[in-house]
Amino acid sequence: MRIRSLGVIDDAVVELSPGFTAVTGETGAGKTMVVTSLGLLLGGRADPALVRIGSPSAVVEGRVSVPPGAAAAVRAEEAGAELDDGALLISRTISAEGRSRAHLGGRSVPVGVLAELADELVAVHGQTDQQGLLKPARQRGALDRYAGDAVAVPLARYGDAYRRLRAVTAQLEELTTRARERAQEADLLRFGLTEIEAVEPRPGEDAELAAEAELLGHAEALASAAALAHGALAGNPEDPEVLDATTLVAGAQRALDAVRAHDPALAALADRMGEISILLADVATELAGYADNLDADPRRLAAVEERRAALTALTRKYGTDVAAVLAWAEEGAARLTELDGDDDRIGELTAERDALRAELSGLAQALTDARTEAAARFADAVTAELASLAMPHARVSFAIRQTEDPEGVEVGGRTVAYGPAGADEVELLLAPHPGAPPRPIAKGASGGELSRVMLAVEVVFAGTDPVPTYLFDEVDAGVGGKAAVEIGRRLAKLARTAQVVVVTHLPQVAAFADRQLLVEKTSDGSVTRSGVTVLEGEDRVRELSRMLAGQEDSETARAHAEELLATARADA
Repeated sequence: MRIRSLGVIDDAVVELSPGFTAVTGETGAGKTMVVTSLGLLLGGRADPALVRIGSPSAVVEGRVSVPPGAAAAVRAEEAGAELDDGALLISRTISAEGRSRAHLGGRSVPVGVLAELADELVAVHGQTDQQGLLKPARQRGALDRYAGDAVAVPLARYGDAYRRLRAVTAQLEELTTRARERAQEADLLRFGLTEIEAVEPRPGEDAELAAEAELLGHAEALASAAALAHGALAGNPEDPEVLDATTLVAGAQRALDAVRAHDPALAALADRMGEISILLADVATELAGYADNLDADPRRLAAVEERRAALTALTRKYGTDVAAVLAWAEEGAARLTELDGDDDRIGELTAERDALRAELSGLAQALTDARTEAAARFADAVTAELASLAMPHARVSFAIRQTEDPEGVEVGGRTVAYGPAGADEVELLLAPHPGAPPRPIAKGASGGELSRVMLAVEVVFAGTDPVPTYLFDEVDAGVGGKAAVEIGRRLAKLARTAQVVVVTHLPQVAAFADRQLLVEKTSDGSVTRSGVTVLEGEDRVRELSRMLAGQEDSETARAHAEELLATARADA
């Protein structure tokens, strides 16, 4: 990580070991800023008070190794991030005004994306950061992962059945609570379909009737116009002296025919006059037929208007035209079939619901049995670890309970409440000394004890489903001597399967680290790039001596420091 303008840190680079890294330094030197920086990279709350006084913003940049195909890598790629040679580049900027920006793999992302990656990348244990682990739901999740397939297999089947039961129950509730509304809807559909069926409209019928009504309504005017036009073209037998168009055109054609041999132009015009004469004869014939075929029966007009009125009544209710009415009828018939089948559907869903509840009862019982068995093993293993962490008389146990609920499922002969993870309420209990009643760890342990309980849990848990990185702050609060050595030994054991970062005041813990980082201020009270150094050889002995006796050059402290390092190397 590179940290700039954060708290007392001006500009510093922190290189963490793949194994166990211990961060040490004087009180107030800025060790906690390492924890804070990692928290910011993983979506922690951005507090503008963290920005170094006089700086416009604080910046934390980190490079996190992520195995290809891991859940964190998949989620990062979904957010548009690109991996750089198997690593994610993460950046977080906090302005003094309170604004915060996050970048992941070269892409700007919401801070929430970093928080989503946090659970996959780092487990944080500190006086304030481990509150999430105190929640029963998180403790149940830890127990389930420890149990492995014994819980995972029935839990997967339970989850499928639970989701299906919720869907079936929701459908049943919708069908039963809206029964009256559906009955009313069905009645309206039946009425409308009956009304449409009685009229029996045909596609396009409304347009056809409108055209026919227009024709019948003006029959006399149309017949009169056709007769006058016919007389003008073909003559009127009752008045033979009136010249008609056909006679006049025929006369014109004869006049031209008489001289066509003398001029080709007039011959062509004579031919065209012949064509006109034929066209006039055709039009006159059609006009005569039109008048003869025109139906002026007022009874037919009345029938057409009556039919149009019936169609208008339908379009007023069910659509803008006959096509829309027919579409409504088709959709209404389909919906009515669906509504009429609801009673049968209710019966089917009820039977499926009862079968799913019975299946859930069996799976919930299997989950309870598997958790109970795993809880005993898990609690014994954690208790054994606590004996070496200055809590020799502490006893850890799990309380696995169910809550009575008449609407629940049957487990162990009782009807109990159930949820997406089964019917069990799981809580980790601690009895710190003999005779003390087991209490939830949030109430039964002090801050330092709680960190040690969580360390013991992680050591036991590491072999089953390790988180890539563990960060412990204040894990050594209130202990020293042999217990501190055992804490260091346990942290080193955890570091065999994961990366472990510990902020510590105890030399017994720091001696077990694969890498020790010293955070120290300059004379002006800031931590610069050179203020976070990797201690090796003599420098590490001097720092351990300071931590032991407050004197770097004390021969006794140096001897003790070298002895601690030798003990740690012998355990490696």
